[in-house]
Amino acid sequence: MKLHPDQPKAAYHVTAHGPGFVEVAQQRYHHGVCVVADAPPRAWAEGGFDALSGADFEQLAALGAELVLIGTGERQRFPAPALLRALVARGIGFEIMSTAAACRTYNVLVGEGRRAAAALLVDAVPDHL
Repeated sequence: MKLHPDQPKAAYHVTAHGPGFVEVAQQRYHHGVCVVADAPPRAWAEGGFDALSGADFEQLAALGAELVLIGTGERQRFPAPALLRALVARGIGFEIMSTAAACRTYNVLVGEGRRAAAALLVDAVPDHL
């Protein structure tokens, strides 16, 4: 799906997403990526959902966001509660949703000037497609 923000206020916003990729400011990523409005995207949880660790969430807690959107791939999946401890301990809000929903929500929030971050997992595309 191609996304077209009206007038992006953020330097870094999601410009497209689809099977096996997320695109931030016209740069495609085929692995997990963390996005904030004012800094280049960085790799996040490249091992995918099953390899999520406390260190992945410590990385998110250090971003200075008021809200972190966690996109868990094609479908919504919930990480173990212990992994979210870094966010909870710092009073950082978070929402867990599919990556597609997280992309759309992130764009709306940063378009409103909110200090949001999106941690987006990208599911591998099967070879037969």
